Amino acid sequence: MFTDFETLPRWVPGLRSAKLVTFDVEGLPQEVRFDYMAGLTYSLEYTYDTDAFVARWEPIDVDGKRGGVRGFARFEEVEGGTQVTYALEHDAGRKAPERALDDPRMLIEAFVQFMHEDSV
Repeated sequence: MFTDFETLPRWVPGLRSAKLVTFDVEGLPQEVRFDYMAGLTYSLEYTYDTDAFVARWEPIDVDGKRGGVRGFARFEEVEGGTQVTYALEHDAGRKAPERALDDPRMLIEAFVQFMHEDSV
């Protein structure tokens, strides 16, 4: 659910669309193009360690533009639920308003709320 490009705009604040460009050999989203309401667009390439429940992403140059983020999310089963470890690093050219879109606490809270709403 965390990398489901079709549902990302439902829970990622400010995200207008997420378009799948390619799948990897396991059928997971590999390249996704993001379009934010703030006029920010970029593409990320995802890799996965499915045994460890980790997704990683890196920015991809598209037409000489980057502007994305790199990071990872790890999901671990714990008593009573799931623990998420989330790390993010911005490209040097990201402006403060763009960085605010990627506030880790805000994103994880939005994902948790989405998961709770989706399971009801």
